[in-house]
Amino acid sequence: MSRWEFFEPTRPIEVAGGIRSRAGRTGTAANWWSKRWVKVLEGYGWDSRLARGRSYARKGQVLSIDIAKGMVTARVQGSRPQPYKVVIRVKGLTRSRWNRVARVLSRRAAFAARLLSGSMPDDIEDAFREAGLSLFPGSAGDLETDCSCPDWSNPCKHIAAVYYLLGEEFDRDPFLIFTLRGMGRDELLELLGGLPVEADAAGGTGASEPSTLDAPKPPP
Repeated sequence: MSRWEFFEPTRPIEVAGGIRSRAGRTGTAANWWSKRWVKVLEGYGWDSRLARGRSYARKGQVLSIDIAKGMVTARVQGSRPQPYKVVIRVKGLTRSRWNRVARVLSRRAAFAARLLSGSMPDDIEDAFREAGLSLFPGSAGDLETDCSCPDWSNPCKHIAAVYYLLGEEFDRDPFLIFTLRGMGRDELLELLGGLPVEADAAGGTGASEPSTLDAPKPPP
């Protein structure tokens, strides 16, 4: 049997209540940092593969996404009854490199204010470059991915769907970009010398990590 016979049919099992992309056909992100994430991925020459994943994201085939330091795990419904497990590992920055970034950021008072407000400074990539580093993955080699599906292409459409939905998660909470690079919100603000993040009524923080995104439950 050839490897091609293992590939799943193009039509996935429809999902009730999956995580459906909020973006229209013209794009997948609202803020510049989320658009930058997608542009970085497209720059790796994955256009056709990413297009298939974008279709999956719009159909709501992704069932759940969990975001932790340096890692994303997700479940994606394909054409087989058992959802596929997707794992995306992002190369993190060492503590010493984060210290370099913090020194650059601390020299610009506006950065901490913008970050505390939940927004990404427009020129924060310049600060990372000044530190000799990159906020986003510098190359495809900074991303290690795995999917339990039989498709050998990388990224397969299941991984690509998660990539696109990550962009929308960055719209919701830009600190998740730092989380994927190995630095949580509280740790970053501490490095910057900012005020401690106050806990909410449940004892957590406004944008704590790891973050879990689950598909809304369908009505009974």
